[in-house]
Amino acid sequence: MTTQTVLAQGIVASSPILNISIFGLFVVATLAIVVRVSRRASSGASDFFTAGGGFSGPQNGVAISGDYLSAASFLGIAGAIAINGYDGFLYSVGFLVAWLVALLLVAELLRNTGKYTMGDVLAFRMRQRPVRAAAATSTLAVSFFYLLAQMAGAGGLVALLLNVTSKAQQGIVIAIVGVVMIAYVLIGGMRGTTWVQIIKAVLLISGAGIMTLWVLALFGFNLSAVLGAAVDRAGDAGQALLSPGKQYGKSELSKLDFLSLALALVLGTAGLPHILMRFYTVPTAKEARRSVVWAIWLIGLFYLFTLVLGYGAGALVGSDVIKKAPGAANSAAPLLAFELGGPLLLGIIAAVAFATILAVVAGLTITASASFAHDIYVNVIKRGNVEDPNAEVRVARITAVVIGVVAIAGGILANGQNIAFLVALAFAVAASANLPTILYSLFWKRFNTTGALFSIYGGLFVTVVLIVFSPVVSGKPVDPVTGRSPSMLQGVDFHWFPLDNPGIISIPLSFLLGAIGAWIGRRDAGDAAKYAEMEVRSLTGAGAEKAVAH
Repeated sequence: MTTQTVLAQGIVASSPILNISIFGLFVVATLAIVVRVSRRASSGASDFFTAGGGFSGPQNGVAISGDYLSAASFLGIAGAIAINGYDGFLYSVGFLVAWLVALLLVAELLRNTGKYTMGDVLAFRMRQRPVRAAAATSTLAVSFFYLLAQMAGAGGLVALLLNVTSKAQQGIVIAIVGVVMIAYVLIGGMRGTTWVQIIKAVLLISGAGIMTLWVLALFGFNLSAVLGAAVDRAGDAGQALLSPGKQYGKSELSKLDFLSLALALVLGTAGLPHILMRFYTVPTAKEARRSVVWAIWLIGLFYLFTLVLGYGAGALVGSDVIKKAPGAANSAAPLLAFELGGPLLLGIIAAVAFATILAVVAGLTITASASFAHDIYVNVIKRGNVEDPNAEVRVARITAVVIGVVAIAGGILANGQNIAFLVALAFAVAASANLPTILYSLFWKRFNTTGALFSIYGGLFVTVVLIVFSPVVSGKPVDPVTGRSPSMLQGVDFHWFPLDNPGIISIPLSFLLGAIGAWIGRRDAGDAAKYAEMEVRSLTGAGAEKAVAH
């Protein structure tokens, strides 16, 4: 029975019991590992937030790739390539090139200057309370958008694997993912979460590698044959898969939209709080740099796999079939797995995809909860005077539960969206609200508290407003294939901003707002001395936070 027949009959192309069993096995195994490593951890904030800086560069590099290769990378990009060809692969290029910005401008300097969060770096030479409040607000906003994408991915995956077409039933599964995520964070902290990410990275890259070799083997290890088969399968529209413009070249506006997306992807990584926090889990800046190099190699290898997986899905499954499947573009990789290896391979790949979602949401949750506990509770509310040494961790645990509940609610609302695009929106927020402030703080002596507040709040406000009033949320025409509008809200149209991604407006504007704020605001007390200290510390590591011995 072909994939098309299975989908036409509305029957799931797998055994739901098998899929649930494989996924359940992964959850039980990882929870056991989390419990085991948590017994070796101390109860202090350093261990809970950054594992005491106890991971090596290669270990952290694998964990970073596990944290970064989200459901968008595996499900969203494979689907985007299967449907839009060349334009879909540009997501992979953008996500990978972005690491050069993180490597050259951010990784070492951040490790030397901070302790747990992005707020530590910004508050080093500025007024603590307003800057930390702004940094925490931005961190929570980016984490929310990113969590939306992962939860939406969970809903789409379940729709495909268990033939759960009811949104209410998909919502229940999204809730289960949220509960397991909260358990990872509460039990294991950063140490447990890191090991989950390492395991998940190995599984994801291995699974994608096996599928890539399988697809190539079917076509005589000839990539040109894979591309040719995808073109033939697409019919009249096939040739467009191999050249730019299928998705972003239809008009001048769509080309501008692509430029906006590219800016957000390339500049967003260096501002993602859950990635920035990983630099604190290694003992030295040298290890931070090593971990980024490891991550670049692993992530680059994976994105080469997505090229074969995307065109392979287009060749063996067909873009029309993918569009009509539950989960739409996000179902390309699972459908390809079924076409290659039947229900068993589909069950394994689906479990890997679930593992991907769980590992990433756990990393996001611990980052957001650490930012609230460390920046808001300790330094804003308590002004740095916390008598109970365990209070910070206790607040972080409570925050993790709250974030989990909010993520579940948001994931149910965003269910059915293309997750690669939802992640691109998170990148736009990170590139607009976080990156300008980090770069100005590290490299511009004149920068001050007012500039930081203008940059963060201004960038965040502009980005969110442009997203809310963009076609992503409302106003896109109904797709004749799916019968649904690609917009998040159906049947309404209140958009006035023409671009899907706001990066081309919000990123330069945020840099400009930071500069304006720095020039009109008064200089902070002791600013010159603090900047000199920060410059020496960021470049040499003198006085940087040390790893906690265990």
